Amino acid sequence: MESFICKIASLEEMEEKWDYEIDIAIDNKQNWIIWKQENIKNFADGYIIPYYGILDGKIICEATVHLTTNTVQNSNGLVANNRVYLSAFRTNIEYQGKGYFSKLFKYMINDLKSKGYEYATLGVEPTEEKNKLIYSHYGFTKYIKNNYEKYPDGTIIEVEYYEKEL
Repeated sequence: MESFICKIASLEEMEEKWDYEIDIAIDNKQNWIIWKQENIKNFADGYIIPYYGILDGKIICEATVHLTTNTVQNSNGLVANNRVYLSAFRTNIEYQGKGYFSKLFKYMINDLKSKGYEYATLGVEPTEEKNKLIYSHYGFTKYIKNNYEKYPDGTIIEVEYYEKEL
């Protein structure tokens, strides 16, 4: 019988997961290397909470919660005392569509509520229709704003931001 757990990641688990993401990156591996460094530092500084779903000892899905404005581009209206920003919703491809991320998401939301947070926000590219539908299903229906974000390699993307009451 399989064993699936949801938890806040340890530093060692973060290292393992980021190395996996770097290994499977097809383009712009340098972005992933920089994101790994930034996330490890932000975790050590207490600026983020990484949530992982682990199946039979293997990290298969994740989401990151940003607690401060200094880790989020365009953070105005996205992060505050009672508001967090969510990012990095990822599930290994072979485990997608099997409900694992839904369990992780519920765990994360319950944990955030228990910590006193009242709202969660996230960003999505306007062309990512599948992700927009998923986020809407999870309750991210209140539109906040549009803006642009810049990747470490200089790539600029348009992002729509949405909010959910917890």
